[in-house]
Amino acid sequence: MRSRLSLLFLQLLVAVVLIAAWHFGSTVKVNMPALAPKPFYPLDPFFFSTPLAVFERTWKDFYTGVIWYHLGITLLETALAFVIGAAGGVLIGFWFARKAVLAAVFDPYVKMANALPRVVLAPIFALWLGLGIWSKVALGVTLVFFIVFFNVYQGVKEVSPTLLSNARMLGMSERQLMRHVFWPSALTWMFSSLHTAVGFALVGAVVGEYLGSAAGLGYRIHQAEGVFDVTGVFSGMLVLAIFVIIIDTAVSAVENRLLVWRPAPAGQG
Repeated sequence: MRSRLSLLFLQLLVAVVLIAAWHFGSTVKVNMPALAPKPFYPLDPFFFSTPLAVFERTWKDFYTGVIWYHLGITLLETALAFVIGAAGGVLIGFWFARKAVLAAVFDPYVKMANALPRVVLAPIFALWLGLGIWSKVALGVTLVFFIVFFNVYQGVKEVSPTLLSNARMLGMSERQLMRHVFWPSALTWMFSSLHTAVGFALVGAVVGEYLGSAAGLGYRIHQAEGVFDVTGVFSGMLVLAIFVIIIDTAVSAVENRLLVWRPAPAGQG
C-alpha cells in the first residue's frame, strides 16, 4: 500500500511539474536580447493556450452539457472497436497458434495487412460504411486486432514444452490443455496488449471522426482547429487523456481479478 501511494504521488508530481512549466511558459514573458529584441512568451499562448483557459473550457463544456453527446459517440465507437478487435485478436490468435500449418500459410498476408497505413484505410471505410459510427469502428478494429492477435499468438507459443508434455502425460484432453495450460499462458500477454489496445481503439475513433463525421470528440477537435481555437483543441485532447486513463484503469481491475494467481512484482506490497 505504501509503495502504491508513493507511486501515485510521483505520478501526480510529474503532472504538476508539466502543468506548472506550461503555465509559466505561456503566461510569463522572458527577456533575452540575444534571441529576441522584445520580451516574449516561451510558449506563445496563441499556439499553446494556457492551462487555466483549457481547464475552464473543459469545465464549461461538461457543465453546460455541450460535450456529453460528442463524448458518448466517441466512447461508443471506442468500446465497439475495442471489444470486436480484441475478441477477434484473441480467437484468431489462439487458432493460429494451435494450427501451425494454417499460421504458416497466412503469415505473409497477416504481415501485409498489418503493414497497411491505417490513415489510408479511413477514407475507404468511410466510402464503404458511410460517415456514421461503423466506419470509425472499423478503423479502430484494424488497430486493436493486430496488437491483441500478435500478443495472444506469442503467449500461446511461449508455453513451456516441459509443462505441456507433463500435462499430456497426466492425460489432459485438448479442452483441459486449453483451459489450464494455454489460456493462463496467454492471459498475461493478452492483458499487456489490451492496455495498449485501449488507446489505439480511441485513436481509431478520433482519427475517423477527424477525417469525416458530424459528431464526436475528433469532430470537435477538427472544428476547433478550423477556427484556430487552440484552447478547444487542447481541451479535447485533455478529455481524451482523462477517459483513456479511466478505461485503462478498468482494464487493470479486470486483469487483477483474472490474474490473482500471478505473483506480485518485486518491490510491490
